[in-house]
Amino acid sequence: MTQQQSAETVLTGVRNFRDVGGLPTVDGRRVAHGRLYRSGHLARATEADQAFLSSLGLHTVFDFRNSADQALEGQDVALPGVRNVNLPLTDPADGGEFWALVRDGSLTELRAALDDGQAAGRMVDSYRWMIRNKPAEHGRVIRALADGSVPVLMHCSAGKDRAGLTVAVTLLALGVERESIAADYLKSNAPHRRYLVRRGAATEGGGTVLSAEVAELLAPLFDARAEYLQAAFDEIDAAWGGTERYLTEGLGLTAADRERLRGRLLTDG
Repeated sequence: MTQQQSAETVLTGVRNFRDVGGLPTVDGRRVAHGRLYRSGHLARATEADQAFLSSLGLHTVFDFRNSADQALEGQDVALPGVRNVNLPLTDPADGGEFWALVRDGSLTELRAALDDGQAAGRMVDSYRWMIRNKPAEHGRVIRALADGSVPVLMHCSAGKDRAGLTVAVTLLALGVERESIAADYLKSNAPHRRYLVRRGAATEGGGTVLSAEVAELLAPLFDARAEYLQAAFDEIDAAWGGTERYLTEGLGLTAADRERLRGRLLTDG
């Protein structure tokens, strides 16, 4: 049993954990196992979860949640000897009123806010927004990795949007093809990885088991969909003309930065 396989058995309080190792690069190398991990938040990590995470030898945990997320879900558990960096990245979770509606709004309110493609449209817009408005933060993360902040765990709330996009940007800098990045991104849809959506027990279609209509209305917010990541790639192409200019002009990465990054995260063959 590999370390990644055992993680999916051991981690009961952390969703969507996985090792991003194994993905191929255009120059024939691969992302090394045990260097780059991604997950949902660590606020509910059990003692067994914490022991497993501590065994990974993590240098840094990047938490991309904002203060509203942390107030709702709790702060990450402290892992001894691991640096925790909170670097909020804006996505739909920034709308406090919107997410209060998701948790506690009436069925009528949910229909008005989410039906007819509105929920998916919100997600597409958020991915484009993060690419357009957060290049400094993404550049900071990648330079930290290049400078030795590995092994690293990147997470947000569900581990699919803010963390998923930052992992995607990191993989672009490593020379991983977009198709391989998308395949890893879509793994967040596996049932054992998905964010556990809860609504107030007193709300329509609420409680721990959502009604069919509520589940359908909320699905676009909690799915990892190819169109969301494609929107980010499209924004890179529209704003910078492609990946290379995005990495150099948008993120401010030098050739030396990227070579150091590859040295930290890639392996031959």
